Amino acid sequence: MCLEYIEGKVPELEQVLRLYNDAGWLAYTEKPEQLMQALERSLYLVCAYEDGQLCGLLRAVGDGCTILYIQDILVEHAHRRAGVGRRMMEMAISTFPDVRQKALMTDETPEMHGFYESLGFCPVGQMGMTAFYYLGKEE
Repeated sequence: MCLEYIEGKVPELEQVLRLYNDAGWLAYTEKPEQLMQALERSLYLVCAYEDGQLCGLLRAVGDGCTILYIQDILVEHAHRRAGVGRRMMEMAISTFPDVRQKALMTDETPEMHGFYESLGFCPVGQMGMTAFYYLGKEE
């Protein structure tokens, strides 16, 4: 498998929708214009291509000085467990070596724990911290 990694260039809408649908991230594809704006406004974006077809995408948000938040990382099912996600994560992290806080939120599965821990991430609870997610106020 010969992949090309391109930083900073937003892919075509059709390819983005195919990748997000493949991942089952349908909430994103319901508003394609909003998804494309999010990609364009990201602090960092890297995409993996095989023969011109988008097969992986990582986007990060933050200020690039004190916080780097990995917002989306997707790898097409056919390319999983082949190092695509690892390579994109390594590219993002190495682009911001002096950023103190590198964070993400993901599914609670052994597979996710193994992947992110192998890259040097750890659950916030292991650091004596917690994380919160805003669900909106009940009135």
